[in-house]
Amino acid sequence: METKPNRPRSIGIIMDGNRRWAQERGKLKVEGHLYGHDKAVEVLRWCKDEGISHVVLYAFSTENWNRSPEEVSYFLDLLTNKLPDLGEAQEQGGEVVFIGDSTRFGEPLASVMRGIEQHNPSNPTHTIAIALSYGGRLEIVTAVNKLLASGKTSVCEDDVAKALWTCDIPDPDLIIRTGGEQRLSNFLPWQSVYSELFFTPTYWPEFSKEEFVAILDEYASRERRHGH
Repeated sequence: METKPNRPRSIGIIMDGNRRWAQERGKLKVEGHLYGHDKAVEVLRWCKDEGISHVVLYAFSTENWNRSPEEVSYFLDLLTNKLPDLGEAQEQGGEVVFIGDSTRFGEPLASVMRGIEQHNPSNPTHTIAIALSYGGRLEIVTAVNKLLASGKTSVCEDDVAKALWTCDIPDPDLIIRTGGEQRLSNFLPWQSVYSELFFTPTYWPEFSKEEFVAILDEYASRERRHGH
């Protein structure tokens, strides 16, 4: 897939605000995750339309395991039932990969994730990375331990980058966070050092294509010098 002029090649999205969106509408907080999933599927279509070839969605962090057992269970059941929706993106040439500590998931969800990755096209036009049980610090520690296990006693930045879960994904040109918070919350700390950051108060389920395109237009107007 060819990136459109002035559009980012790679983006990361922190999908925040699902629970608050639901609570303010008199719904159960956990219901917000269902609406958040539907929005994610919609946003992936927008990314393809805009020629964005790599998207990383922050879906479940290592810290999210500390939420109530009921909420974690609901979310994992939702993933098990809804992740197959990503088959739509695969049918359109997209490759779906999962990044994070998958060892913490039970077999039903792990099986679904493996099945999805096994159905990736042989020559994908774009990549969708779903960050599940993901933490940026854990990713870096895991990469360092991988390098130590390989026998390395000294490493360079390129060595670390190649050992990360995102080794095949370009560093994000921009990162969007919905929901009003203005922090990255352990999302891609290594990869985001030169990312353009956009924070919006809009809750994730209400994020519109108009706002998305406006962010892309603002990104296109920024001068990115990478320290030069």
